[in-house]
Amino acid sequence: MSLSQIFHSQDRNLTTHGYVLKMVRDAILDGTLAGGVRLIQADIAAQLDVSITPVREALRDLAGEGLVVFDPHRGSRVRSFDLEEVREIYELRMALEPIFVARTIDKVTEDDLAQAEDLLAQMKEADNTSAWSELNRQFHATFALHETTSRLAQILAGLRDNAAAYVNFSLGASAERRAESDDEHAQLIELYRKKDLDGTIALTVQHLRTTLLTIEQAHENGLL
Repeated sequence: MSLSQIFHSQDRNLTTHGYVLKMVRDAILDGTLAGGVRLIQADIAAQLDVSITPVREALRDLAGEGLVVFDPHRGSRVRSFDLEEVREIYELRMALEPIFVARTIDKVTEDDLAQAEDLLAQMKEADNTSAWSELNRQFHATFALHETTSRLAQILAGLRDNAAAYVNFSLGASAERRAESDDEHAQLIELYRKKDLDGTIALTVQHLRTTLLTIEQAHENGLL
């Protein structure tokens, strides 16, 4: 498939950098740009009718999110699926997220929860998995708005970004997983509202473990 077929959106209300970032991220998350595919800056710039600079910046951002890998000899490529990496990301998150929840649950405000509810409503209406995955990333970030500078917050932010592509894999592998996740998200909002620390931690870990299990099962069945 040519880049002209991949990058078909005409949403130019974004900045040029934001536009390129959205187009490439969506193409990776929905599987149009498969793992291992080389990302040639000049080709992307030509197809999107932009200069090289916003393409270079977008690929750098996507590398920070874990979706793109820089190879000094071959340039940029889409990160390939790696089950051991998935397991490491989720095992680290299951170990660290409970510590973070304990630190932050009392800082989460009603405004934060209203923002989470708005994002959840958008997730339920999202018409593709890449849009849902980005909203999912924003949803979980709302519970971390009041702690962003600690070492733990920075580590978890990186892990969440790196998990984004794998969240999308789990959705593609299981038609039921998206609806289950939306239900878990709604429960999570209510647990935060009640300041139920034990319940919030338990559901957070369950949420992560179920996503990992879905990915592992899909890999075993040859879907990933």
